Amino acid sequence: MALATSLYAALLAALYMFLTINVIRGRRTHSVALGDGDVADMKARIRAHANFAEYAPFFLLLLLMAELQGLAVWAVHGLGVAFVVGRLSHAYGLLVAETRNRWMTPRVIGLGVTLSCLGMLVLILLAIRFV
Repeated sequence: MALATSLYAALLAALYMFLTINVIRGRRTHSVALGDGDVADMKARIRAHANFAEYAPFFLLLLLMAELQGLAVWAVHGLGVAFVVGRLSHAYGLLVAETRNRWMTPRVIGLGVTLSCLGMLVLILLAIRFV
């Protein structure tokens, strides 16, 4: 049985790798071996990476549980695409938009999409369990 969640696990792992490499490149650029070195650019890189690491595994776990309990494949793909877009938007907001003195709209939208996906999965899993 092929699970649709595996596609989003792969896409999110690739994004995680990009964010990891971005932190490593920043460490080399700014000569910061540990922590953020009190460098604003490093703070943004580290937070984009850490924020992703805080949300993506939990989302994938919930998505997989919902899929294994019969969530329609179109809904799995809808939530998966939305979450990936939300995480891309959040990272873009932290790493690009805010560094160009733009208001944090991509970051805020990205977090809103992320939380919406998690919230929908919570409701779906509760409905599957109690309905």
